[in-house]
Amino acid sequence: MRKNLGIKPYILPMPVLIIGTYDKDGKANAMNAAWGTVCDMDKVSIYLAGEHKTVKNLLQTKAFTVSIADKNNVVSADYVGIVSGNKEPDKVQKAGWTAIKSQLVNAPLFKELPLTLECKLISFDSESENCIGEIVGISADNSILDDKGNVDYNLFNPISYDPIHHGYYQLGERVGKAFKDGKGIK
Repeated sequence: MRKNLGIKPYILPMPVLIIGTYDKDGKANAMNAAWGTVCDMDKVSIYLAGEHKTVKNLLQTKAFTVSIADKNNVVSADYVGIVSGNKEPDKVQKAGWTAIKSQLVNAPLFKELPLTLECKLISFDSESENCIGEIVGISADNSILDDKGNVDYNLFNPISYDPIHHGYYQLGERVGKAFKDGKGIK
């Protein structure tokens, strides 16, 4: 038996994305965005309401960063999601993060967040509120890399957002091998 749950955002996991931008004076801002994903090998798609300071900033600078929040940054990641940069100018500092200028785009990386996509703005549609960015580089802290230089999710501990119960969850263990396990059915 199955139950109809209606219309709810049940595509899981939803990564906890921290969008980093600079304002017109070069001050770093961060916001937590739940509605985003990669939409090609070198592009991200994020839905951002136009009234956010982040949107004003990225439209001006044509750049932004997307960091994936981890278990060590749950409290700070939640804080930058519930406090507006329009009202709190020292939001990044209060979150306990250190802004570092990206070498590839005019946007900040945050030292405490170990994985960041550096993006150039491709487009922002004010009607749909869809922001598309081109990934021009990825910055990863050595602490989350395996011996081959790839991200090790057991070292990284990224978190996911549950939009139904409003919780954050650490991603779990590996349960299979993509493009391999299904070959047994062939």
